[in-house]
Amino acid sequence: MHQSTAFVQKIMSTTKPQTAVDVEKDPLIVIASNRGPFSFSRDENGDFSVRRGEGGLVTALWALAQQNKVLWIAAALSDDDRAWAAQHANKITEFSGIFLKLITPDREQYDLYYNEISNPLLWFIHHELWDVPRSPVITRRVWEAWDAYRAVNEQFAEVIAESVEEMSQDDEDRPIIVFPQDYHLYMVPYFLRKRVGDRVQIQPFIHIPWPGPDAWRLFPEKMRTAIIKSLLSSDRIGFQTKRDAFNFVQTARFHLNDAHSYGARDSITYQERKVAARAYPISVDVEKVQAIAEEPQTQLLKNQLLQTVGDGKLILRVDRVEPSKNILRGLQAYRTLLEEHPEHRGKVVMMALLVPSRMEVEHYQSYLKEIMAEAGMINADFATEFWEPVRTILGNNYHRAIAAMQLYDVLLVNPIADGMNLVAKEGALVNQRNGVLLLSEYAGAFYEMGEYALSITPVDVYGTAEAMHHALTMDMAERAERAEKLREIVANSGVTYWFHRQVADAMHALRATYRTSPEEQ
Repeated sequence: MHQSTAFVQKIMSTTKPQTAVDVEKDPLIVIASNRGPFSFSRDENGDFSVRRGEGGLVTALWALAQQNKVLWIAAALSDDDRAWAAQHANKITEFSGIFLKLITPDREQYDLYYNEISNPLLWFIHHELWDVPRSPVITRRVWEAWDAYRAVNEQFAEVIAESVEEMSQDDEDRPIIVFPQDYHLYMVPYFLRKRVGDRVQIQPFIHIPWPGPDAWRLFPEKMRTAIIKSLLSSDRIGFQTKRDAFNFVQTARFHLNDAHSYGARDSITYQERKVAARAYPISVDVEKVQAIAEEPQTQLLKNQLLQTVGDGKLILRVDRVEPSKNILRGLQAYRTLLEEHPEHRGKVVMMALLVPSRMEVEHYQSYLKEIMAEAGMINADFATEFWEPVRTILGNNYHRAIAAMQLYDVLLVNPIADGMNLVAKEGALVNQRNGVLLLSEYAGAFYEMGEYALSITPVDVYGTAEAMHHALTMDMAERAERAEKLREIVANSGVTYWFHRQVADAMHALRATYRTSPEEQ
């Protein structure tokens, strides 16, 4: 891979930072992520159709694109994605105000980068879900995969640097902010900083929880050190919660001898660079979720679900089939509720809307089997001729999920570990029954919503059952007050606000560094 272009060399040779960037200009926003905002499908005639992604990040960027230049760099994931990139000669292409550039990693390298390091190794360390007596097992293949992970990250960094050069040719003093997304791209800050120097603001955002220092001891020293040092090549790092940010600061302190926090909980200094660790709780697209709740398809599904619930009360959960979501203990808690409080029998239904996830992984297959077995046994033990205690529905149907969220009396969100958990926010936003939120202390959403939810400890099955009973018997005035407060929290802090805060902090730092006149210094 070649090194810096003339543009990058010009940046790195700048000796007067106060004149390098015009902070009065709107910035160029660069998003780098494994999965992009569009997917491409090619028909038998070779023509391509484009599908826009549904994620909140896409929505936030579309809003920003009304005022700023936005460039999104992502990997070509499918054969059709690769064909589209080849047809466009891997050039930057504009779609509805957002510029797109796809990278095409070597297929074998990508497989190792994604399926050996990103998932499951990094995913499991972040969620602390390893069965330590059995896993992980760091083999020679894992070390080879680590080289591939670095290579794909370096390719991302090179493409970012080249794309920034191309889009800045006619506007070289425009502020540039690069936002690498999540654990797939931990090495991008290191490789990118080598190419662009301090001219570009680098600000990763980590969507999943960051564990404390001890969790990283199981990770090989060479790998964890490289990851931490790379992230410390950033200007600031975004996390879901203050706890995650503090855990990162502590991790850097413990594992790098020359990294110092100087008593701060939200910054770390390494090699004369002070790196901020900030909490930016992600949220939902408020207007879009509310609009989906009113769509005819949603209302039809809502009426169908009402027939299932009948006159009874509904305990709802909506989750991917993912061990970190703690679905099995949720069912065990419901069984305990029926055992300890038989007055609820025949009067309440638990509905689990479950989206199969990573079914090619044996551990996920066995977890789903355990869930279905437990649900079946609850029905076998407690069902009557006219009442089925548990209803489990598999499949990815967002309209059905939003329909069900309008109807719950209790929403169960009990993860073992979760960066945020948007189900808690979606449910609070659209629910029409003043439903009660049962929220795990280990969900990132707890830090915003915990005051008005019933807090639960994810492994405490009996305590969760008692929280269900409390929610089902709660005074209606208290239910209404809690529900209204939760709605306000979500409605006042949507996903666009989430991203605007990150851009604002980057621009604030740039304005503090690049002075425009002697009077401002």
